Amino acid sequence: MFTDWTEALKAEALPLDPNPAQQLAAAARVTARSSRDKNDMALLLDVLGLPTDPDTLTTLLPLLPETGDAPTMTSTPAAPALSAHEAMAISMHNNGDTEQAIREATGLSDTELNDLLTDQVFGLPCAATDAPAIDVPVVPLAVSNEIQKLLDWAAAHPAATVRSRSARITADLSELTDRRDSEAAQREAEEKVAKAKAELEKAQEELRSMKAGTRATTVAATAPTPIRAGLGSGRTREELAAIRTWARANGHPVADVGMVRKAVLEAYDAAHQAPVRKAG
Repeated sequence: MFTDWTEALKAEALPLDPNPAQQLAAAARVTARSSRDKNDMALLLDVLGLPTDPDTLTTLLPLLPETGDAPTMTSTPAAPALSAHEAMAISMHNNGDTEQAIREATGLSDTELNDLLTDQVFGLPCAATDAPAIDVPVVPLAVSNEIQKLLDWAAAHPAATVRSRSARITADLSELTDRRDSEAAQREAEEKVAKAKAELEKAQEELRSMKAGTRATTVAATAPTPIRAGLGSGRTREELAAIRTWARANGHPVADVGMVRKAVLEAYDAAHQAPVRKAG
């Protein structure tokens, strides 16, 4: 904390950020030290959007490694400088361009582009030509022979990016296969449950029908036999009227209403040759 306001005001007046011209000049100097020659420096400056006018190039030429002082080497070897085409390839990759578009714009081969991205983007060591390929486990999948051959080729490729892509594709195919099998098993289980429910409902309906039929039969069997309109004799009113008329004509005393004596009924049945019925 300042105790003198004069020093504080001076410090407040100091610029905290360099101006754009200073930034561009510093970036140009770094680019010049990383270039291989004058043409390479001009291409790299143009890709990075830095000034490429003759005055700037003349100012930066002494900084090239071939003409100027080489950077002080440390115990660790410095990484090789990127060319303008390599820098453009990395920039296009970061922008989301396809590898085919990058190769067409930069002229890099498939192997050169893969090695560049592996080293500069993914931070993986490039595979040496005499080094054995990394063994990437490949899960056997139910795919066509052509696809399997392609995956086997990619898994044994010397470029790490190709091997990584093969591993990702294999993992995705394995996940899709597991999901397909899981959903198929789920559908099969749901179909079995639906079938079992339908069979259960059918059995319940049959059971209800059987119960309803048994109940109707029981009710019909236990229903009381209707008693004919008679006063204990089991005969109809018409039969009783006829019996009274016959009884009076044959000297049997009978009342106009009420029960007819058993002896009169038996005599009537005997006279008319009817089967004897029990009264009551």
